[in-house]
Amino acid sequence: MTGFVTPRPEPGLSAEALALREVHRAIAELRRGGPVLVEGEGQPLAVAAAETVGAAGLAQLREVGTQPPLLLLAPVRAAAVLSRPVPLSAPEQGVAALRLPPSLMDPQRLAAFADPTAEMLMPAGTERAPVPALAGVALTLAKLGRLLPALVAVPAAGADAGWQRVPADSVLAYPDTAATTLRRVAEARVPLEEAPDTRIVAFRAADGGIEHLAMLVGDPEGRLASGGAPLARLHSECFTGDLLGSLRCDCGPQLRGALRRMAEDGAGVLLYLAQEGRGIGLVNKLRAYALQDGGLDTLDANRALGYGADERNFLLAGTMLRALRIPRVRLLTNNPDKLAGLAACGIEVASREAHSFGGNGVNDAYLATKARRFGHML
Repeated sequence: MTGFVTPRPEPGLSAEALALREVHRAIAELRRGGPVLVEGEGQPLAVAAAETVGAAGLAQLREVGTQPPLLLLAPVRAAAVLSRPVPLSAPEQGVAALRLPPSLMDPQRLAAFADPTAEMLMPAGTERAPVPALAGVALTLAKLGRLLPALVAVPAAGADAGWQRVPADSVLAYPDTAATTLRRVAEARVPLEEAPDTRIVAFRAADGGIEHLAMLVGDPEGRLASGGAPLARLHSECFTGDLLGSLRCDCGPQLRGALRRMAEDGAGVLLYLAQEGRGIGLVNKLRAYALQDGGLDTLDANRALGYGADERNFLLAGTMLRALRIPRVRLLTNNPDKLAGLAACGIEVASREAHSFGGNGVNDAYLATKARRFGHML
C-alpha cells in the first residue's frame, strides 16, 4: 500500500513539536491527493480531500473501509447540494455527511461536486447519512490545509503501517500550538520605499511550516523605553492586493499607508501574517471572488465554500510581539476583532488609530460589507 510511513520519534523534538509535525505531514498528504487516518475516540476515520484525491487514493479508502464512502461537507455546502436546509445538531460539529452514489466515485466528478464555483448537478441517490464521530476533526484538518472542506471518508479497519496517521487532539490544538511555538529564525535590514529604516524579522513555528514576518520601522524599542507605545498593524498577507495592486480590496493601500505612517512617526511594527483571504488561502480566495461575481458578498462567499466568515488566528500576533519585547502598541486598525484578539493575548493596546481608505469604484461594496457585516469601524 502506498502513502507516507509514520516516522519514528525524532530525537531532540518536544512532544509539542512532534504533534505539530504529525498534523503538518497529514496536511501535505491530503494536498497531494493521498488519504490519511484520523484517530481518536471511537473508530478511526480514513479521509481524502475531494478536490485532490485520485483513483489510487479512492482505492485505498475502499480497501480499509467498513462502510461505503461518505462525502463530508460543511452544512452550508450540503444544503446547496441537496437544495434544502440542513439542520445542525451538536454531535455533528458543523458537518454534514452525504452517501456517495457509485456515479460520483470518480476523481474529476468529486472535485467538481466539492467546489461551489463548478457547474455540477446533484447525482441521483445523494442523501444525508449519519455523521462519523471524527468528521468534525477531519474537516478541520482540510481547512488547516486551505483545501475545500470536502472530504471522502470511510470508518476504517485494518489500515497498515503505510498510512499517515494523525491524532484528533493534535489537529484541534494545532492553530494555537503552532502560534505559541513561533521562533525568530532570520533578521535583516531591508529599506522599503515607504519606510527606508526598516528591519524584517522572520518567524517560523515548530512544524517547519509557512513563515510570518515582522517589519520593524525606526526605533519601536526606543519608543517603549521612553514610556510611549509604537504604532502597530496586524496585516494579513494579500497577494492580489499587496503585490498586484488589485482594486477588489483595500489591502495594498492599508499596507503602504501603515508603513508610511510608521516612518513619519519614527517607530512602528507591522506584522505580516500568512493568513491570506482571512485565513482561507489564495486559491480559495479566488474561488470566493468567483462567487462574489455571481452576486454573493465576501462573507457569504466564504461560507459558501464551507469556511467561516473569518478563519484567522491573532494569537500569532501576540506571540510575535512578545518575542519582539513589544508589550504595548497603538494599533492601526478598524477591526474590533483585532483589538479584542491582542487584548486576549496580553498585549496592551494603548489606543486605536483609525486606518481607512476610501473606495475606488470597484471595492465600494466590499468596504460596505466590512462595515455592515463584520463591524469594521470605517
